[in-house]
Amino acid sequence: MHVDGYMEGKINTEKTLIISRSGRVKGEIIADKVIINGLFEGECYANHVEILPHGKAQGTIHSDELSIERGGHFIGESQPTTEDQVVKLQQHGAKAELTNDKTSKKDSSAS
Repeated sequence: MHVDGYMEGKINTEKTLIISRSGRVKGEIIADKVIINGLFEGECYANHVEILPHGKAQGTIHSDELSIERGGHFIGESQPTTEDQVVKLQQHGAKAELTNDKTSKKDSSAS
């Protein structure tokens, strides 16, 4: 999913969410991977988060892999993901879901 304009609300995707340089997102994001090169404000739950040189993030990021490139800005707090917060990637192309199952594991082999 690619955001080039303004979006407010909740985004839930099992794939990569890209906020382009002209993109603005305010709200909650649940995704496998989030790439921020525009502006993000809110709460983000993702397996991987990248803030690029023109990216600005404000809020809380729940991720075990957070990278901020030179020029990128992050104001807020980062938290490690817990098993009840991660996006669980289903087999056979099913939709992603935010799971509350304490016994579920992150599937690091999925792309």
